[in-house]
Amino acid sequence: MPKNSVDVHVGNRLKLRRTMVGMSQDKLGQMVGLTFQQIQKYEKGANRIGASRLYQFATLLDVPPAYFFEGLEGQPVTSRDGRTLSAAVPADSPAATITREDVELLRAFRGLQQPGLRRRIIDLVWAMNGGTDAADPAIESETLPAA
Repeated sequence: MPKNSVDVHVGNRLKLRRTMVGMSQDKLGQMVGLTFQQIQKYEKGANRIGASRLYQFATLLDVPPAYFFEGLEGQPVTSRDGRTLSAAVPADSPAATITREDVELLRAFRGLQQPGLRRRIIDLVWAMNGGTDAADPAIESETLPAA
């Protein structure tokens, strides 16, 4: 049976959050009475996460249940009669591809306590990426889930 794109997305968000808080699959599994293999299946989207289990994960990982669906805006939604109700998320969307390095960088960055240093690092990364206007007010006002 092919994987459902929503199940894969929710699983990726579970893995991202679990990794951001520094928790192993085994530890999360123990906390909810599952094996690490089952957590792995959830994270890969091979098994669908039920609503009560998703709520349990949200509580344990200190995020609202909606966290797992962030980034799905624009995913195709099919009505019962087979009509597509919206367009798909582009494959190059940041929500579609978050790597372990992204998570490591974010965790290390959040450990920095000096706001001025954080700003200089952001400017440096933008400069290294060829950007000319590093200070983007829209990005500065965004808040990310707590680690």
